[in-house]
Amino acid sequence: MDDFSEMPLEELLYEASQIRQEQFGNNIDFCAIINVKSGRCAMNCRFCAQSSHYATKTEAYPLLNAETLISETQEQWNRGIHRIGWVASGCATSDDDVSKIADAATQCNGGRLCASLGQLDREALLKLKKAGITRYHHNLETSEAFYPNICDTQKWSDRLATVERAKNLGLEICCGGLFGLGESWQDRYDLAMVLREISVDSIPINFLNPIAGTPFAGRPILSVEESLRVLAMFRILVPNAAIRICGGRPATFGNRQSEILRAGLNAIMTGNYLTTSGISSESDRNMIQLAGFC
Repeated sequence: MDDFSEMPLEELLYEASQIRQEQFGNNIDFCAIINVKSGRCAMNCRFCAQSSHYATKTEAYPLLNAETLISETQEQWNRGIHRIGWVASGCATSDDDVSKIADAATQCNGGRLCASLGQLDREALLKLKKAGITRYHHNLETSEAFYPNICDTQKWSDRLATVERAKNLGLEICCGGLFGLGESWQDRYDLAMVLREISVDSIPINFLNPIAGTPFAGRPILSVEESLRVLAMFRILVPNAAIRICGGRPATFGNRQSEILRAGLNAIMTGNYLTTSGISSESDRNMIQLAGFC
């Protein structure tokens, strides 16, 4: 493993930027998510505000009705967002809710749809694909070795199996991780190698934003410099995938948001996240245009 923690930062960022330029030019892909079902998750992921194991102030609600879901999705597309993800809390979305989501997807026109509905079987994934959902999101979160430190109600191998099922059905794959959990650089490298082997289409890079009430509430936020190293590392190790910065960006980068564009990424999740506030698409567009991206 190359020592991404020791390489001079400017050299690392330059190499990552060169790869991004060769693979994707100056185009930045925008996505946004809609939290279609919130809270009451039976898993005990130690970072998650939606886990029923912890006392947090996160709002809980059942699956949005089709009218609301379609309206919110169309509104995002009208604002020029390239891709919209529908995200539901829980280890696995019920068959009934999957059917409702698939029905809503068939009524949507005008853009690309992703789904993040947990650990689904082949039949459920195929139903989503037939309904017009083109990409499935399911994070591995971290390396297989480190995963027991963050969750013991689900196996890492089960997460991987879900990703492989979706890929085998011809769905595009959005799969990445969360950083700042106490993982080592070796854990980060091992995750990148798995994602490269799977040949995922998009790698969401999330940074821990500690949530009051969760076991990780007291963990420190990663520094800007270390976070840039993480982004650059994934660009270098998985050059053909979209490197997409997602959750934790406002807390991690603060007033240094534009620096993310130096690290080789070519995709941004804009707007709010599942349980925390994000950055408006207008602000993000202004940032990338000032930096010479489009």
